[in-house]
Amino acid sequence: MSLLTVSNLQKRFNLEAGFFAQFGRFVTAVDGVSFSIGKNESYGLVGESGCGKTTTARMLVRMYEPDGGTITFDRDGGQANIGTLRGRELRRYRQRVKYVFQDPARSLNPRMSVHDVLVSGFLWSGTAKASRVRIGGAELREKAASALEEVGLSATDLDKRPSEFSGGQRQRISIARSLLPQPELLICDEVVSALDVSVQSRILNLLLDIREKRIRENRVMSFLFIAHDLKVACYFCDRIGVMYAGNLVEEAPAANLWSDCRHPYTRMLFASATGMTASFPGLKGARKPAGDDGDSGIPAAPSPTVARKPPIAASKRSRP
Repeated sequence: MSLLTVSNLQKRFNLEAGFFAQFGRFVTAVDGVSFSIGKNESYGLVGESGCGKTTTARMLVRMYEPDGGTITFDRDGGQANIGTLRGRELRRYRQRVKYVFQDPARSLNPRMSVHDVLVSGFLWSGTAKASRVRIGGAELREKAASALEEVGLSATDLDKRPSEFSGGQRQRISIARSLLPQPELLICDEVVSALDVSVQSRILNLLLDIREKRIRENRVMSFLFIAHDLKVACYFCDRIGVMYAGNLVEEAPAANLWSDCRHPYTRMLFASATGMTASFPGLKGARKPAGDDGDSGIPAAPSPTVARKPPIAASKRSRP
């Protein structure tokens, strides 16, 4: 059964801003995206910058309100429409679905201690409000220390500031903050793209260990993993969806995507990652200028002032 289901999701932004801006010119960021994430599954969303990956992820937690489509989440065996949630129900949903941002240096308040960073959001959650009388300072500190140790840091780091840590350690703090309310879905938005390769592998293995631990404890732990690098996504994810120009153009199991990718844009991403364009016949090493389809088979992105249509029919194969 699916934990989260996205159907025909759409989002567009006004091209102009300000008091005297004219209304009516839009750029379509997401155009008819549909996918699902199963329980204890890692789903990857891959594509170049500006293809709509982050916009899609932010609509899942209602940081952006979608212009069309539906998002449903498993609740007590049924499916709840996220767009209808308000107040306490929305807070509870956001505790079950947590977001890890790309840049921990910007998402962590430099004036707060690590302890305050971890517990400040949890105090305002639906879970903590329901039992605020029973949660004291000592218990909160114990919860924060446990979350910090789970991501490979020490409880003695609770009183330090985020500026005292390296980039990889700050990302671990961000992950610990998201794990504190025991979520069922973790949205990882480019969590390793700004890190060194050696640090990337440690963060990825950490997330895999966390999922395995949750499964052993009979708890749900799913991931929406957003990345540019198809190699990283294939290593971490069970299934991958490839986005181009706001559309989901291909979806397949990660184990089969390399050997059996069908869309020319997917082949270009793999060729760019490996530097081996010879592995994909008919695909040139350099990308053609905008407006020139050339030999790559990838149509140019549409103008932002016109309605966007799928550039090529999506190549989705049957799900296992």
